[in-house]
Amino acid sequence: MRISHFWTLMHDEFGETYAPTLARDHVLGVLGGRSVMQALDDGMHPRLVWLALCDDMDVPHERRLGREDAPERA
Repeated sequence: MRISHFWTLMHDEFGETYAPTLARDHVLGVLGGRSVMQALDDGMHPRLVWLALCDDMDVPHERRLGREDAPERA
């Protein structure tokens, strides 16, 4: 997963406004007590970070690959 796809999933699932705040402030124990941004900055693979966040935020499995109705991005 590329970081651009990670952010597309974040924005689609949590919204353009809340996604950056969540990434900055939400700390996950499974990521070593780091926030999403800290884990990414430390070089953790975006897919692992995304799946950890999905588990923690109870994102349904059917939405973890993205929304079906999400607009296509160029």
